[in-house]
Amino acid sequence: MDFLISTAHAQAVGAAQPAPWSPLIMMLVFVAVFYFFVMRPQMKRAKDHRNMVAAIAKGDEVIISGGILARVEEVGDSFLHVEIADKVTIKVQKHAVTTVLPKGTLKTA
Repeated sequence: MDFLISTAHAQAVGAAQPAPWSPLIMMLVFVAVFYFFVMRPQMKRAKDHRNMVAAIAKGDEVIISGGILARVEEVGDSFLHVEIADKVTIKVQKHAVTTVLPKGTLKTA
């Protein structure tokens, strides 16, 4: 069975043992990296989206998650009535709004 374990390695006297806390330190480093590169930016984007949805008012021009350009006609607690064409309005959830556009964007589109 010498082909599995190097003879010199197996006979080493006083071989250094790895520190028992090194796996714990590595785990903490991984958690910190995961937090700063994944969790924190995602929480910031969610907060920005909540603030954007809360600030929607009548007359705003928005893009809905399906890519529909619309103008807000009525704002409710959790729903919006938006006009997608002349005299064509639909009711969508506020969370479906992905972007609030600058005024006058629909006229140029």
